[in-house]
Amino acid sequence: MKSTGIVRKVDELGRVVIPIELRRTLDIHEKDAMEIYVDTDKIILKKYKPNMTCDLTGEVSEDNFSLANGKIVLSREGARQLVEEIESRFNK
Repeated sequence: MKSTGIVRKVDELGRVVIPIELRRTLDIHEKDAMEIYVDTDKIILKKYKPNMTCDLTGEVSEDNFSLANGKIVLSREGARQLVEEIESRFNK
């Protein structure tokens, strides 16, 4: 785990502010859902992404394709975009 050196206090309602630099880096926006995990004495926050969310378009559908042993999920549009980009880079 990588330390950021950033420290924040918990307020009276139990809230902790995630610094804007981290939100920008991790593409976390206002109203985004965060998933909460506990690992022994650690609290881990992760931007929530439903199981079948396309990694390129963000589209959620059971019709999306799970590839590379579940490491990549693509919608038809996401697959089209990926194929176009691969073809453009390898056909130079």
